[in-house]
Amino acid sequence: MKKLVVLTGAGMSAESGLSTFRDAGGLWEKYKIDDVATPNAWHRNPGLVLDFYNQRRKQLFAVEPNPGHYLLAELQNYFEVEIITQNVDNLHERAGSSYVLHLHGELMKVRSTGIGAEVYEVSTDKIEVNIGDNCPNGFQLRPHIVWFGEAVPEIEKAEHLTTRADILVIIGTSLQVYPAAGLIHNARPNTPIYLIDPHEIENLPYNVTVIKNGASEGLKELKDLLLKNQK
Repeated sequence: MKKLVVLTGAGMSAESGLSTFRDAGGLWEKYKIDDVATPNAWHRNPGLVLDFYNQRRKQLFAVEPNPGHYLLAELQNYFEVEIITQNVDNLHERAGSSYVLHLHGELMKVRSTGIGAEVYEVSTDKIEVNIGDNCPNGFQLRPHIVWFGEAVPEIEKAEHLTTRADILVIIGTSLQVYPAAGLIHNARPNTPIYLIDPHEIENLPYNVTVIKNGASEGLKELKDLLLKNQK
């Protein structure tokens, strides 16, 4: 099977109803990024940060994977699909995708603020994490999220995946947030690259095929195209 590597961004989950940074009236509009998504914010007001991510978890439980998520899972019947996502939700997994690498962390996980930074699953019975919720070693738990200003631990693994791609697909990302935006340049020469996004994306490499559509409709078109090329 050919290796199909997929990079997904906020536009992938937006069709499920999850707020993106730019959504009017969304969660991010009610908070300043500096107050909820940086290490300084955590040190300054951890209660506010925890509350913000508690709200995001509640929102996640209120939505379902969209047809695009299911189409990516279906492509596993024809390709070795490896997903690299900038999203912190679990919609790819809930739709049935087997391999998902989360670049920016996972909403349904928390980690210890102790030296080991051990990671724990959030219980579906208790999705809120509050001040005083500690790891077994007695350290406060924090969201397992890569905040602005923090290193991206999984970026080297993501770079390795893209260098091995037979086909690279990019969905719902503006390619403006680094280091994830640089992954497109790790593809081997002559690797087919497809970009699915309804918006204009500037400064794309010459060998990118643009499908100017939302995630679900764009993936329908891409699936037909890829399977036609398989024959």
